[in-house]
Amino acid sequence: MELIGLVGLPNSGKSSLFNALTGGHALVASHPFSTTESSVGVAQVPDHRLNALAEMSSSRKVVHAGVELVDIAGLVAGSSTGEGLGNRFLGGIREADAICLVLRAFEDANVPGGADPVSDLGVLELELVLADLQSAETQLERRRKAAKGDKSQASQVAALEKAHAFLSEGTPLYRSGLARDELPELKAFFFLTTKPVLAVVNLGEDAVADAATTLKPVAEELGGAAEVLGVSVKLEAEAAELPEAEREELLEGLGLGEGALPRVAQAAYRLLGRRTFFTTGEKESRAWTFRAGAKAPECAGVIHSDLQRGFIRAEVVHWDELIELGSWASARDAGKLRVEGKDYEVADGDVLEIRFNV
Repeated sequence: MELIGLVGLPNSGKSSLFNALTGGHALVASHPFSTTESSVGVAQVPDHRLNALAEMSSSRKVVHAGVELVDIAGLVAGSSTGEGLGNRFLGGIREADAICLVLRAFEDANVPGGADPVSDLGVLELELVLADLQSAETQLERRRKAAKGDKSQASQVAALEKAHAFLSEGTPLYRSGLARDELPELKAFFFLTTKPVLAVVNLGEDAVADAATTLKPVAEELGGAAEVLGVSVKLEAEAAELPEAEREELLEGLGLGEGALPRVAQAAYRLLGRRTFFTTGEKESRAWTFRAGAKAPECAGVIHSDLQRGFIRAEVVHWDELIELGSWASARDAGKLRVEGKDYEVADGDVLEIRFNV
C-alpha cells in the first residue's frame, strides 16, 4: 500500500487529523514537537458505490478500500538545515509517495502558532525546496561530468538543470511546469517536491460555514497544482470518537452532512492515482484498489496471485448498471455482462468476477 505523509507546522492539527482519519492514537499536545516519531495508520475510503452493491447483495461483510497515512514529525523554519527535528522530518517525507500539507487557519489562545494558512504553506514549501536544492546542487556537477563520457545521460542532466533553476527561484517542482516527460528523468534524485500534493486547511469551528473565503487564497497560491480542502479538524476528531449514529446526528446538526473526513480520504486516494473495482456477493462486498491503466490479469492479482497466474477471463459489468438490474443473474440474463480477456483495461467502478485455472 502506498503512503501519504501528513506534513505541517507544530500545532497545525496534523496529528488530530491523522487520529480522526485512521482511528489512531498519535500524541496530540499544544506544544511543538509532541510528534517526534512517525505514526502509521490506514484510513478507510468511504464509497457509496460499495454500500449500494452490499445492500443489493445483502452482503454479510463490507470491506472498504484504504489509504495508508504517516503522521510525520513537525516541521519548523530551518528544518532543511537541521533546525527542530530537521533530518528526521525530511526523511519521513522522502519515504512517502505523496504529501498532505496541513495548514492552520484557526485561532486559539491556548495553542501557540499563527492562523494564516498561506504563511504556513510558504514555510512548508520553502523547507522542501531548500532540501531539494541542496540535493540538486550535490548531483548536478557529478552528473555533468558523467554525461561527458556517456551521452545517454544528457536528457537527465538537462532535466536536472531545469529543476535546479526552478528550485533556485524558490519554486517547488510540483508547480514548476516541468514537462510530463521530464519528471521521470528526476526520479533517481528522490526530490521531495516532485511528489503529488493535497492541501488540507484546518478551519476554526466558526469558519466552516464560509470555508470558501479561507480556502480561496490558498488555492490561488497553489495555482491548481494541488487540491485544497477545508476541514475543522477539532470538530471532525470529536465526531470520529462517537458511535456511528451519534456521529451522523452531530454532523447533520452542524450542517456538515457526512463530514469532511470522507472527502479527505477520497482525495488522498485519488492523489496516488488509485482506482477501485468491486466484487460483490452474499458473503462479502469489497472494494479493491488498483493502479489506473491496469489490465484485467493485474487486477485479478490484487485479489490473489493465483487468479493472475491462472487468469482465463473476467466477467464485467459497471456498478451502476448492476444496481439498476438488481443482481448478477439479472445482468447476465439482460446481456449486460461483458466477457473480457487479458488485454481489457479495467475501469474505475467495474464489478468483476474472475474465471481462472491453476
